[in-house]
Amino acid sequence: MRALRILKEADLIACEDTRQTMKLLSHFDIHTKLVSYHEHNELTRSPEIVIDLEQGASVALVSDAGMPAISDPGQRLVSLCLRHGIKVVPVPGASAFVAALAASGLPAEEFTFIGFLPARATQRRKALRELAVEARTLVFYEAPHRLLESLEDMLELLGNRPTVIAREISKVHEEFQHGHLADLVESVRKKPARGEITLLIGTADGAPLHIQDGESAPNVTNIVPLAKRVEQLMREQNLDRKAALKQAARERGLTRREAYKQLLITRDE
Repeated sequence: MRALRILKEADLIACEDTRQTMKLLSHFDIHTKLVSYHEHNELTRSPEIVIDLEQGASVALVSDAGMPAISDPGQRLVSLCLRHGIKVVPVPGASAFVAALAASGLPAEEFTFIGFLPARATQRRKALRELAVEARTLVFYEAPHRLLESLEDMLELLGNRPTVIAREISKVHEEFQHGHLADLVESVRKKPARGEITLLIGTADGAPLHIQDGESAPNVTNIVPLAKRVEQLMREQNLDRKAALKQAARERGLTRREAYKQLLITRDE
């Protein structure tokens, strides 16, 4: 109701696609003036909107789906408004990654939101290698036509982790697929996904992965004994034992205390 009130009271609505926004406004009999604001024109349109704001206009910014400025147009306009001393008021709407995370069943106390990975394979794989040691739940957006390639790269570089594919969140065809990366790769190969995709990758849990001849092995930090991994990090990265234990714990999603207990148990054995 608050969002509808804002859309009615605003002097101007800046929207990602005027055709999409018009459907909503027509349904609720709202006749506010529209102007397009999207990734291809935000560089020039942002100053124009700021001029309207400085002259006393009230402007509402909307995106086709999700939340403006979160993997959607808006950040440039918000930053420019703040530099000019113009107040920015968020009116929360449906944000796909927050809703998907809440319903995923994966650890949500700490997570890392990545948004869209690079479209080019080499840059995407480089980004995934850097995320391989991240111990928190990873959250991505992905285009349907790149989903299979991304899942295959994740399986190779992150290992066979618990995964959720959330599709069309908060829409009519909302769907969740749960499994491990290897299972979901096969599922998407058989039936490609459609719509807007939110991809959630859990922490490594040592799930078995069948690797055929010629395939690349996944990240195996969870398979190597903790004590051996600590020694490996000390040797390869010139870390002291405390720093190496901290990094090894992050790789396994453990607290330092839990990792230290595992080391003591290993020594006792």
